Amino acid sequence: MRKPESLPEFYQHHFKELPVSRPVERGQVNVFRLEDVLAPSAEPVPYSRRDFYKITLIRGRNLYHYADKSLAITGPTLLFFNPQVPYTWQPLSDETTGFFCIFREEFFQGWGNPTLTELPLFQPGSTPAYPLTPAQDEEVSALYGKMLTELHSDYPLKYALLRNYASELIHYALKLRPTDARYQHPDAKSRLAAVFLELLERQFPIESPRHRFALRSASDFARHLAVHVNHLNRCVRDTTGKTTTAHIAERLAGEAQALLRHTDWNIAEIGYSLGFDEPANFTYFFKKQTGVAPSAVRWV
Repeated sequence: MRKPESLPEFYQHHFKELPVSRPVERGQVNVFRLEDVLAPSAEPVPYSRRDFYKITLIRGRNLYHYADKSLAITGPTLLFFNPQVPYTWQPLSDETTGFFCIFREEFFQGWGNPTLTELPLFQPGSTPAYPLTPAQDEEVSALYGKMLTELHSDYPLKYALLRNYASELIHYALKLRPTDARYQHPDAKSRLAAVFLELLERQFPIESPRHRFALRSASDFARHLAVHVNHLNRCVRDTTGKTTTAHIAERLAGEAQALLRHTDWNIAEIGYSLGFDEPANFTYFFKKQTGVAPSAVRWV
């Protein structure tokens, strides 16, 4: 797994230099048309985490690899990416158009907004893609148009406007979410389950064969959260319908698939990084979870 891509590395990768109009030092922000990045000579986008947030409006046929999942995009779609999750994408046709904005978390701090990690769109396990109707595509495109206009203006408070427009994009997507799918924690039981899921997700991605998955059992998580393991298990099962152990195993298997597909680590190294001291134990676990051996995924 590559180390997280920084903003300077992003500019070097796509433009070979920093932008002429450099973003503000505190919470860097910038806005682009996708067409300006998709030059014929552009290098493939690497599969890695970034140390910045990204909101993309994309049209056309495209394929995103996000954590351990693949998302096929076939029409106008609003996508949200956070520094916790590695991703890459590839256009499947010559018709890809759209916009994207990038920014650091500091860009939103100190302005009365919730932190980005508190927003459902940027929480671990959230759905990153929101398909749009043609009318919604027009509305979102208009917001990006305003952002581009302000970015290149000499208005002294343009970054405050950019912050407002980025917030509007976030709230636009939040309103597209079904009410019953929003992250609401009405009681202590569901709050504990949400904390467990967030703590589980924080351990990923695994970035080095020497970086080991630390909390591997329900008891490990219970000790870390200072609760009895039976209480944790009951809260997670009652809230999510799945056991604590099932959540851990599913997430481990998902990370294993991502490492098998997107790194050149050998199977023993991948198993060790996920907490398996013996390759045979990792192979048994992986086959039990997925129905295939690790080697079958490695060469897909």
